[in-house]
Amino acid sequence: MKKQVITKCPICGDELIIKKLECKNCHSVIKGDFYLSKLNYLSNEQLEFVLIFIKNAGNIKLIEKELNISYPTVKKNLEDVIKALGFQVKENETKSNYESRKDVLTALKEEKITYEEAKELLKDIEG
Repeated sequence: MKKQVITKCPICGDELIIKKLECKNCHSVIKGDFYLSKLNYLSNEQLEFVLIFIKNAGNIKLIEKELNISYPTVKKNLEDVIKALGFQVKENETKSNYESRKDVLTALKEEKITYEEAKELLKDIEG
């Protein structure tokens, strides 16, 4: 079983860097300061969510079905990943695009949003 690289220091919690790379075939060694990508710092659960998100091309309805979770849970997981990657979550970006009931229903008809997204947006507009 392959071991995953740890990304945080078990003593102080700071980010770790890789100092040495070695070829498993010829045993050539390369030394230096090597940094991991942002994706390496995601938890296993977050990385699994990202893979499912990509596999389903961001289609929330398919993600809901595959993970057997609700629309709000998909959105929360996505926001958690965005924050873990060091980006700022854009609050209410979707809501601002649909200011009226008609806007939401038109977007649904044109398949720009899913039924679940429309349902949530309508709750916000009417509530």
